[in-house]
Amino acid sequence: MLALSPDIERERLISPEYQREQEAMHAKYNYGIASIAAAPVVSKLINQYGVEELLDYGAGRGNLFKHLHVEHPMRLQAYDPAIPKWSEKPDPAEMVACIDVLEHIEPELLENVLDDLKRVTKRIGFFTVSCVPAEKTLSDGRNAHLIQAPCEWWLPKFMERFELHIFQRTVDGFFVLVMARELDS
Repeated sequence: MLALSPDIERERLISPEYQREQEAMHAKYNYGIASIAAAPVVSKLINQYGVEELLDYGAGRGNLFKHLHVEHPMRLQAYDPAIPKWSEKPDPAEMVACIDVLEHIEPELLENVLDDLKRVTKRIGFFTVSCVPAEKTLSDGRNAHLIQAPCEWWLPKFMERFELHIFQRTVDGFFVLVMARELDS
């Protein structure tokens, strides 16, 4: 097997095997329904902060965009490696929403994904994380939430990369509103 360079390894966000698994899961299930419930909060943040560009990171079927209510025109961008039309590496955006995604990431690639979230978040990030088992299982029997960790485990990972503005527990996890650090390059 050909070894990848350290730079390529740091940029890897999903393994080929897990990408195929996620493509099958996306075809089988209505992924992205959590974004419907989050859309009012995302809409409020967009309007409050005058956001003109939004990246839905882990967009599933694009439900977030269908349920936004914003007061001004904006550019929308979707990224999801399991959806071919949205699988290209995303461009940075003023605001990034990552809703019910991070707990699905392969544990060995989580730091890469969090670094990529930092790369694409120009100003504001709204991230939700479930801390409990999913109702769905993967084809090999593993729970679809590959990472089931408490808030206290997640928060330092966000705080290494962003300024934490809001932390709120939810029934099954939490959400954070973070801001990009201006001094970081």
